[in-house]
Amino acid sequence: MSTPRAAAVSPGGLHELTVVSLAHIHDPATTPIFPGDPEFTLTTAATINEDGYYLQRVCCGEHTGTHWGAPGHFEPGGALADDLSPADLFLPAVRVDVRAAAAADPDYQVTLDDLAAFERRHGRIPAGAAVIAWTGWADRWGTPAYANLDRHGRPRQPGFGLDAVRWLIGTGRLGRRGALGSDTFGPDPGSDETFAVSRELFHEHRISLENLTNLAALPPAGAWVLAGGTVNRAGSGSAATVFGLLPPHPRDGGRRRRTTRTIRHQDGRRHR
Repeated sequence: MSTPRAAAVSPGGLHELTVVSLAHIHDPATTPIFPGDPEFTLTTAATINEDGYYLQRVCCGEHTGTHWGAPGHFEPGGALADDLSPADLFLPAVRVDVRAAAAADPDYQVTLDDLAAFERRHGRIPAGAAVIAWTGWADRWGTPAYANLDRHGRPRQPGFGLDAVRWLIGTGRLGRRGALGSDTFGPDPGSDETFAVSRELFHEHRISLENLTNLAALPPAGAWVLAGGTVNRAGSGSAATVFGLLPPHPRDGGRRRRTTRTIRHQDGRRHR
């Protein structure tokens, strides 16, 4: 698998930013398909020798490969792709590293403890952020270990805990506009066939960023993400190129002053 390239941005006052790709190559030979999703094919439709130009025909679902999901993907009456504005696809990003826990447990769920530890080290998650779980699952791309199907054909992948997601929403860190992202099929633990996390996420004007890669290039805090892709009429989302926009001095892991914020669990326990 080739390593995604990074490029300096030069126009206007953006010359100090670095752009990195967080998207997999869209390729039927390597792209895992979520169970039940449409087949992905890429065929030659025209050639230079025969037609004077080269063109491929792409057939796939809106959620094939690296992609974003719109609220209407799960929420009846929720915003669809053509209801979103460019600002909905351009968000401050934080990357929560749970690789060690996910390596030990494929069903691992990002917890309130994980979020508390992140904020102690990197500062408060900004309002309306894209909160991205770095599970290490992208290293499995192109192999059966990515879907990691159990004997019932269900994916076994890490995701976000519902408790943690409700806290992110309730405290405004996701707010009405924001995102959950992951280097897996989606924000839900793979074994949850109810998609409880996605349903909670899409109650408001929020999106998902799914099947991300190259998250080592994204700092824990201080960067932004920008999602592209086609805007289909009444679309549930779009296969996309997702970019990380890195400032010259991101908040890349230095220990920050400890705060006295309180994180409250659903059962009443607290983290300070």
